Amino acid sequence: MHRAIGILFAAALLYANPAATRQLVDLELVLAVDISSSVSTEEFNLQMGGLANAFRDPLVAAAIRASGDLGIAVSLIQWSDNRRQFLAVDWDLLHYVASSRHFADQIAAAARLVVAGGGTAIGGALKYGTAQIESNDYDGLRLVIDVSGDGRTNQGWPDRPLRDATVARGISINGLVILNEEPLLDDYYHANVIGGAGAFVMTTMDFHSFASAILAKLIREIAGAPVASLEETMP
Repeated sequence: MHRAIGILFAAALLYANPAATRQLVDLELVLAVDISSSVSTEEFNLQMGGLANAFRDPLVAAAIRASGDLGIAVSLIQWSDNRRQFLAVDWDLLHYVASSRHFADQIAAAARLVVAGGGTAIGGALKYGTAQIESNDYDGLRLVIDVSGDGRTNQGWPDRPLRDATVARGISINGLVILNEEPLLDDYYHANVIGGAGAFVMTTMDFHSFASAILAKLIREIAGAPVASLEETMP
């Protein structure tokens, strides 16, 4: 009888605190990739290729080691309008070079999950990314959503309330803005998208320079380096 009560009590504690069953990591990172109709097939491939190459780079592996001893949990989502957000690469735990390269291979193999059409709903991506963080098997000391895109929201929920709700859950949002279509898009991200501890925006002029920009951005947010400024522009 006493044993049964003890089991029930332990189960109640786990139900009340599901995070207790999760693996502790230094960082949970969601990579949110824009696949809306403004992104061509070539531009999509440049984004995914740039991300894959970044996770093969020794500097990213060094940033993972610098982040702490627990490793980082990373996933990749693709997003367009409010109806279309997808988990393209499931959560993976990265510690060293081999695990980073394995994750890079998964990115490189991921297909585009919306081939044509779809508006831009950054708020929907934030909502979906938050749900991915809160439903996975990890408990991060830092929580980050990394949004890359080339346009402002033109469909679905307003971004700012969802940005604020995400930040209220302890999640920081960083942005990588591609300025090929909207030269002032970084201002929009500052006002409506980024937020939380250490949040920053980096900009790049076009998708061809995405690879160098995302490499610098990943090193910065994975290592948790101090933020010198809220904006950096890549050539």
